[in-house]
Amino acid sequence: MVESVTSDMAKGANLTPNPAFPKARLVERRDITDELMVIKLEPEEGGRFNFRPGQYCTLGLGPIERAYSIASAPHERVLEVFVELVPDGELTPLMWLLQPGDAMSVRPRAKGIFTMDKKAHHHFMMSTVTGVSPSVSMVRDYLHNGPVLEEGQGHTFYILLGASYYDELTYDAELMELAGKHPDIVKFVPTVSRPNEPRNKGWGGATGRVNAIAEEYLEKFRLPKDDTLIYACGHPGMIEEMKGKLPPQGWRFKEERFWKE
Repeated sequence: MVESVTSDMAKGANLTPNPAFPKARLVERRDITDELMVIKLEPEEGGRFNFRPGQYCTLGLGPIERAYSIASAPHERVLEVFVELVPDGELTPLMWLLQPGDAMSVRPRAKGIFTMDKKAHHHFMMSTVTGVSPSVSMVRDYLHNGPVLEEGQGHTFYILLGASYYDELTYDAELMELAGKHPDIVKFVPTVSRPNEPRNKGWGGATGRVNAIAEEYLEKFRLPKDDTLIYACGHPGMIEEMKGKLPPQGWRFKEERFWKE
């Protein structure tokens, strides 16, 4: 499917960055599945892109621009973005044509309020596939800067990541490693929603959609409502369901929805 999409788009495709904005050059591309990839972009002239963990950047080719949550942390020299292909979209099929050395335009200012709230010490993060990007950025940043004590207490991140298939989880190895190294800071629960399909053969982790098991893990971790913030990022359906369930129970709730192009 990707081959047909990219071959069609390649005819007359505009892969030139918008000259109105700074450029960022593609220095690394990792294809996860036919429809998922992680790219790393280096701002032109070695410049650093300033942002807060959890924010998003606006990338473009020609006149087409879209917003993407950032997976990298501010101290990293590259801008790391986890992208899902939208076959009938305007930008992602063009991005699938990019190779290291190519460039995209990047608006100079990051945006978004889906950032860490240090007033809470427990951060329960629900995400689906590419929606894990803000969580990865926040955790990387927190560990890089060293545990921060607020009111004599550190912060703990509980990351619940869901996908249809385990090969879509992408950041699971990194998050499992961090959970092993920092068990008091990072708790990680990956889950697949289609455990009986052949593509998930051998999967031994949690099963079910994020929205189906979130309350179970809130109870399992014994999180206090007065010191916990719930972050939901990814599929609008997951967010809508949890927004309808959790805030009425007294949970603080923050959201970032991913819409198709």
